Amino acid sequence: MSDDHAHVREFFGARAADWDSRFPDDGPAYAAAVAELGLREGDRVLDAGCGTGRALPPLRTAVGPSGVVLGADLTPAMLQAAVRAGRDRDGGLLLADVAALPLRSRSLDAVFAAGLIAHLSDPSGNLRELRRVVRPGGVLALFHPIGRAALAARQGRRITPDDLRAEPNLRPLLAGSGWRMTSYVDEDVRFLVLAVREG
Repeated sequence: MSDDHAHVREFFGARAADWDSRFPDDGPAYAAAVAELGLREGDRVLDAGCGTGRALPPLRTAVGPSGVVLGADLTPAMLQAAVRAGRDRDGGLLLADVAALPLRSRSLDAVFAAGLIAHLSDPSGNLRELRRVVRPGGVLALFHPIGRAALAARQGRRITPDDLRAEPNLRPLLAGSGWRMTSYVDEDVRFLVLAVREG
């Protein structure tokens, strides 16, 4: 395990038990973001970096009982919290790194990634791996329940020009990884980027 992975596991492992109680009002934002994915009955979707699985219930609702919902996370304590919350009933949980997903190529219709991009050690490579598991024309959603400015204020920092989530930085990163950005929203109440898998 790399130092980056160890740091992520340590950071989120220490916060897993009370993660949901720290952000109790995020549910509607997750549901609204999932709705924008345009999922249909029977679709196959991955919540990449699923944490405590807050997106799994709306993803299950979107794809129905015939669809496939998976949640993958690097931190065992986060997956354990998802099980304690009963969210494993809405999707299968995988202890996995988004750098090497245990999924067949082109096996998914969509990937939902809440808060993930800022924690990737190799954003370009990781986005290529997400592309690998999505069918051509499939969708990627990069989401956060609050926008960049609100998140920076919460963390006591300022937004800098090199912020990976800034549109001028994210658009070419996605394009270079095989994704075409179709929508970019950065408001106080949410951050949501939608992209389509090219090729």
